[in-house]
Amino acid sequence: MLYKYPTFVVVISFLSAMDSFKFFSLILLVFSLWLTCNASHHIFPEFQSLSAEVFQVKQFHRTGYHFQPPNNWINDPTGPMQFNGIYHLFYQYNPKGAVWGNIVWAHAVSKDMINWESLDPAIYPTKPFDINGCWSGSATILPGKKPVILYTGVDTQNHQVQNYAIPANHSDPYLREWVKPDDNPIAAPGEGMNASAFRDPTTAWKGKDGHWRIVVGSKRKHRGMAVLYRSRDFVHWIKAQHPLHSSAKTGMWECPDFFPVSLHDKTGLDTSLVGANLKHVMKVSLDVTRFEYYTIGTYNPKKDRYVPDNTSEDGWGGLRYDYGNYYASKSFFDDATNRRILMGWSNESDTPQNDVDKGWAGIQTIPRMLWLDSNMKQLVQWPIEELETLRGDKVEISNQQIKKGEYFEVTGITAAQADVDVTFLLPSLDNAEQFDPSWVKNAEDLCGLKGTNVQGGVGPFGLLTLASKYLEEYTPVFFRVFKAAQKHVVLMCSDARSSSLKKSELYTPSFAGFVNVDLADGKLSLRSLIDHSIVESFGAKGKTCITSRVYPTLAVFNDAHLYAFNNGTETVTIESLNAWSMKNAQLK
Repeated sequence: MLYKYPTFVVVISFLSAMDSFKFFSLILLVFSLWLTCNASHHIFPEFQSLSAEVFQVKQFHRTGYHFQPPNNWINDPTGPMQFNGIYHLFYQYNPKGAVWGNIVWAHAVSKDMINWESLDPAIYPTKPFDINGCWSGSATILPGKKPVILYTGVDTQNHQVQNYAIPANHSDPYLREWVKPDDNPIAAPGEGMNASAFRDPTTAWKGKDGHWRIVVGSKRKHRGMAVLYRSRDFVHWIKAQHPLHSSAKTGMWECPDFFPVSLHDKTGLDTSLVGANLKHVMKVSLDVTRFEYYTIGTYNPKKDRYVPDNTSEDGWGGLRYDYGNYYASKSFFDDATNRRILMGWSNESDTPQNDVDKGWAGIQTIPRMLWLDSNMKQLVQWPIEELETLRGDKVEISNQQIKKGEYFEVTGITAAQADVDVTFLLPSLDNAEQFDPSWVKNAEDLCGLKGTNVQGGVGPFGLLTLASKYLEEYTPVFFRVFKAAQKHVVLMCSDARSSSLKKSELYTPSFAGFVNVDLADGKLSLRSLIDHSIVESFGAKGKTCITSRVYPTLAVFNDAHLYAFNNGTETVTIESLNAWSMKNAQLK
């Protein structure tokens, strides 16, 4: 993945609900045109090679149980895999500074994906085919338990090419050393292709014809593309005449991911599996918007074409893994536990200078188990169960009513580093606000318009995380229920606008997504993983997920508080709340 710092800021004054959404649509159009005309990314040469050793690495907002190295910049998880009982996390890393640059494939290993041991970098620029960069890619386990890494190299001409690497010693359980054969690259941009938009090869899958297949992210003008390649020996690759899939007006597709999911249960599937009892998922990271979206559809192995189901938009407004600060994700099939595991990167929301001052930037989110929802229209995600080994002191609350305007503090845990799982009971939906159909593609704006302080009928209600004692700052994660023509519409928000007193230096958006949930039983669940500067939230048992990066000034360490709240006219009941203080993960 090619990283770009956001450089375009729009300030919107909301005159009315209708005016705001019309104006936002205009701004979004201008924004998209501006970005497509500015393909260069921001480089900070004065910061790229400043070693964190010259700075005191600040622990103020460092996480306790999310993965991050001791210092410097990280971004995409690359090539995660399970091999002989050991989990491997490779990730993009700058060994010389706290901003993007000097990128290598850093390497860490684990037996549970929660506690990690860092090793020396696995891949770094040494050859003509990657001398200017070793960028994102994937890992594939070949027959005979032979792992292979595919990655994007930037060659002597600054062209993006696809390379492979193999372990120097298969008997080493940690696979510490990797070799880049001299017959690289295995794929280069051909005639008519954009050599600066050709990157991030996927995990390979093998067809019944014996050919391996991968896709590489690319674009043609403004059309995002998953360029397909085939190979018999995993060394000699031939570009297919047609892409596996493409979509107009989506821009560059980064970090594509393509894999099957079961129709019947949560069991993960091998990437090469095809058949009648599964669907396929196509996920891409959009370079233009810095968000990811995915579709669920059908893969035709004879024609090598993927066709999305007509159940969600195949574009910017489509389904997302995560509606917050989450990008460049990569999944893998864990054959030891038969799970599909998803890894993702959460970037900082502060300035490059802040990152240099603190000596580090970026974390990896908690690995998630991923499966197809029973409605077959979306995916569901949930933190891997291994995380629960870090749970410490526990608080349980049940049948606690919260009336309009009330705040209820959850005590007895370390609120700055916690795991909170709550189920809300909604006794009545009669006073739900009317839903305007024009809001359906503007969840973030709707959240910004109707935040925690705007009283509603059913909601807003939820949690105030990383809150100061007197609520000078807090990060709310909440629901709001609306009444539409045929059903109720549930909005889920993670609003960072009140998360810090340093608002002028931070990116503090109103992240939001709609939740496809049946409220027949009147229940809504919310789980939030709180870890000093990150709040990962899972609505309705993982149907909608939002990750926020925040930097509290007052609500730090023992001064952080956790509240449940309700600002709707309808009383809300906490049917059950379980909260745990979380221990630190071991990061060697």
